[in-house]
Amino acid sequence: MLILGIETSCDETAAAVVRDGASVLSSVVVSQIEDHAQFGGVVPEIASRKHSEAISMVVQAAVNKAGIMFGDLEACAVTRGPGLIGSLLVGVSAAKGIALALDIPICGVNHVHGHLFSAFLEHPDLQFPFVGLVVSGGHTSLYYVKDPLRVELVGKTRDDAAGEAFDKVAKLLGLGYPGGPVIERRARLANGHTEPFPRALIDKTTLDFSFSGLKTAVLRRVEKLCGVCQNRNVHGSFHQLIPNTESNESAALVNSLAHGFQEAIIDVLTTKLFWAAERYHVDHVVVCGGVACNDALRQRVQDQGQAQGVRTIFPSPVLCTDNAAMIASRADTLLAALGGDDLGFSAKSRW
Repeated sequence: MLILGIETSCDETAAAVVRDGASVLSSVVVSQIEDHAQFGGVVPEIASRKHSEAISMVVQAAVNKAGIMFGDLEACAVTRGPGLIGSLLVGVSAAKGIALALDIPICGVNHVHGHLFSAFLEHPDLQFPFVGLVVSGGHTSLYYVKDPLRVELVGKTRDDAAGEAFDKVAKLLGLGYPGGPVIERRARLANGHTEPFPRALIDKTTLDFSFSGLKTAVLRRVEKLCGVCQNRNVHGSFHQLIPNTESNESAALVNSLAHGFQEAIIDVLTTKLFWAAERYHVDHVVVCGGVACNDALRQRVQDQGQAQGVRTIFPSPVLCTDNAAMIASRADTLLAALGGDDLGFSAKSRW
C-alpha cells in the first residue's frame, strides 16, 4: 500500500510517502527552530501559523520526491495527537482534504506510537515483545509493546519531559535553543569536570520519571556559584544567570554544569529502561524520540545492554526527530488490521 504520511504535532512540518510500511520513498521535513529560538522554546501560535504556511509545499514536495502522482496514493495517514492542538489541526485538516479529494482511506496515528514503531523501518527483525523508551521535548515515557496492536504505557514523567529540561537548563546557562545538542556539545568539553546533581525516583517501585527537581537543582547551583541572592527576583526562573558564558572561567563552569546535568538525565533514563526490561522479561529495547539523538545516551544504553545481554535499538537520528515516515509506516499496520478512520475524527492534544 502506498501511503502519504503527514506530521505536524509540534514545530516540524513533515510529509512522507511510504510503500507497504517499510520502504520510504520520500521524507520531507521543514523545521521551525529559527522561528522559536529567540523565545527559548516553541510558541504554539507561531507553530500553527508556520504549519499553515508550509503544509501544501511540504506535501507536494514529498509526492514529487517519491516520483508518483497524487492519484497513485492508496491511503493518507496523519498524526492525530498528542501534541499542540493548533499544530495538529493543520495536519489533520490537510489530510482529511486529501483523503476526501482522492477518495482514499485516512488513518489518525498516535505520534508517540509512531516513534516506537519507527524502529521497524531500519530493523525489520525487531521481535515482540519489547520495551520502548520515547524521550523528547514533549514526552518521556516507557512502553511495554506486546505486539503491533497492544502497546501498554508502564512509566511516564510526572512533570517535565527530559527534552524540556534540556531546553530550560540551556536557557539558564545562556546556551540557546534547542538545548539538547548544545548541552551535549558543552558536556563533551568538560574534561572530567562535573557538577553532581540528584537523580529523582531512583527506586524499583516505580518506572515513572521526574525532572523538575533536577532543573531546580541546576538553578540553585548556578545561583550559588554566581553569588545570586536567594531573594532576588530571578529565583525560580530560567533566565541566564552566567554572564559572558564564553570567558575561560565561565565556559569551564558551563561545561561542568552541562556535563553533570546530562549525566543525571542519562542515568535516570538508562536505569529505568533496563528496570522495565527486567520487569517485563524482554531482551529487546528501543530508544527513540529527539533526545535519543544524544550520543552519550546511546553509548550508555548500548554498553549496559551488552553487559546485560539485551539488544538495544536506536532509530537513526532522522527517524528519532519528528518525521512523517514513521506516521505512514505505523498507519500501514493499523489500516491492515483495523481499517480506516471516519473523516469526523478530530485532533487530540492528549492521548
